[in-house]
Parts: sequence; C-alpha cells; structure tokens
Amino acid sequence: MLTVWYNTRCPVCDAGINRQRRRLIEAVKAGRVAFRDINFEPEALSAFGASLEDIRRRLHATDSEGRLLVGADVAIAVWRLTPGEGWLASLFGNVIALPLTRIAYDRFADLLYTWNRRKGRW
Repeated sequence: MLTVWYNTRCPVCDAGINRQRRRLIEAVKAGRVAFRDINFEPEALSAFGASLEDIRRRLHATDSEGRLLVGADVAIAVWRLTPGEGWLASLFGNVIALPLTRIAYDRFADLLYTWNRRKGRW
C-alpha cells in the first residue's frame, strides 16, 4: 500500500496526480495505492515531522511498512506501480541516477512552489 499526499491547489501537481490516478485505476480500486489531498488533512504527516508547507513543496507518501517517502522517491514509487512506467523508475531510480534525480526534482519543486506562492494559491 502506498498513500501519496499531494496538494490540489497546485494545478501542475493536481494534473500530474490525476493522470497517475487514471493510469493506476486498478491499483486504486484494489487498495494498493491511494491519493490524498493534504489540504483536507493538514496534520496527516505531522508524526513524521512533515508540515503542510513541506507537502505543498514536495510530494510525500507513506508505504506499507509505514516509512515516509519524499520528493523524487515518491515519483519513483508511483512509476513502479504504473503500467508502462516501470522503465522510468529503473532509469531515474537506479543507484547512479538517483542522486541526480533527487536534485533535479528538488529544484523543479522549489520553482513550482515559488510560482504557486506568487500566484496566491495558498
């Protein structure tokens, strides 16, 4: 089970998650993955030390073992579950590429967060 926490107030994030949800419809129906809007449950990950602003800045997820995944690690976990996208997880989540994937994700997430703040989305 993977529970992905995301921010529906970000149009880019919302569109991306909606695309993944459609691709993962069988996994969602089977309870293997869930997508949750952090704006409805802002304290949901406080036990992990993750604030609402942290989740607005980067994707967060909890896995079946209760571990917290953040940023690029969430994208990779979702790609592993998504039919036809396992190759993305292999390409960007391997030992060599993962550090660069995390840096690229974090920079993009920072820009997206700043853009959303400037647009007054929260």
